[in-house]
Amino acid sequence: MTFLDWLYSTYPNPSKNGRWGWLHITVLACCIVLIVTLSLIFFKKSNKAKRIVIWVLVSIIMAFEIVRRVVYLCNTTDYSWQHTLYTLLPRPWCAISCWTLFISAIVNKEWFYNYASLSALLCSVIFFSYPGAGFNNEYILFENLYSITSHSLLLITSILLLTFQFTKFEYRTIWKSAILYVIAIVYAIIEIYALKIEPDPLYFMPNNDVMNVLGIPYSAYLSIYIIFSLVYFNVPYLIQDGKNIFRKRTYKIKNIK
Repeated sequence: MTFLDWLYSTYPNPSKNGRWGWLHITVLACCIVLIVTLSLIFFKKSNKAKRIVIWVLVSIIMAFEIVRRVVYLCNTTDYSWQHTLYTLLPRPWCAISCWTLFISAIVNKEWFYNYASLSALLCSVIFFSYPGAGFNNEYILFENLYSITSHSLLLITSILLLTFQFTKFEYRTIWKSAILYVIAIVYAIIEIYALKIEPDPLYFMPNNDVMNVLGIPYSAYLSIYIIFSLVYFNVPYLIQDGKNIFRKRTYKIKNIK
């Protein structure tokens, strides 16, 4: 195997079921250890120090995103407009979450961190629960490394945004995060019907991988998808607002006494 074979992922790489194999479990364990370690080390550090950690992580994510696109462009002879967009734009939800995390670090607003962390966390949890790439080949070529690394960093960064307290889930600002989700849906629809570069970026179209794994009809899947999305993106706000109400009541009771 030459370096270009590895980089272009052109070396013969037989498929295998690596789900919950030693590599899958080891990577997930390392992510958890790193999350716990960084959370403890930076627990009492300044926001500036925490932001440096986040910037390092999102910079590594973007480095992989850019390198992957350069590799694709160098390894193709099709420079048509559609194929160029297919190569350059973030297409599946995981890639969209990578770019969303990077933009959130630039914007540096709690409401943007809220959506970016939840989106990235959902993608990474789904990946590590049932990975469809990365661990499914005999050798770890660049494409495998990209999948494993990007999803690992999605998991680590999304949870660190929570433990570093860059997020603040309050219902008075949920509409801002909701707008970002709507933008993601609109972008996905543009990808599907206008640009025709990705058949189902957010996994809401018929016959997607998640639906096939669950083995249910599309009508039932779409209903579950909508309900799950509403619940998932609301739970952190319910928990945070519940805590705030409890604290206010406790404070009032103490003052009365």
